[in-house]
Amino acid sequence: MRRAGSPRPLGDSIRALRRDAQPRTPLAAVQAAWSPAVGDRIAAEARPVRERDGTVTVECRSATWAQELDLLHDELLNRLNDALDEVRVTRLRMVVGDP
Repeated sequence: MRRAGSPRPLGDSIRALRRDAQPRTPLAAVQAAWSPAVGDRIAAEARPVRERDGTVTVECRSATWAQELDLLHDELLNRLNDALDEVRVTRLRMVVGDP
């Protein structure tokens, strides 16, 4: 009997399964790239909830976070676009909500 190779870590298998199961939409791509692009602290306070014509609406936990992220707009936009493969985001729109 021949082995198929060495075992893969379970985390790698789960990530591959999630990637394959996710819908192939611009918003799904942005949501997948969000946390690695902006960091855990920002991702805990804000999340992308809508995309339309290149504009991504980011729902922030408070007005303070929305204002802070608005000030960081260009940096966050560049980091997000660097993390995306094919999708390009042209603008981030911060709104107050409850992520």
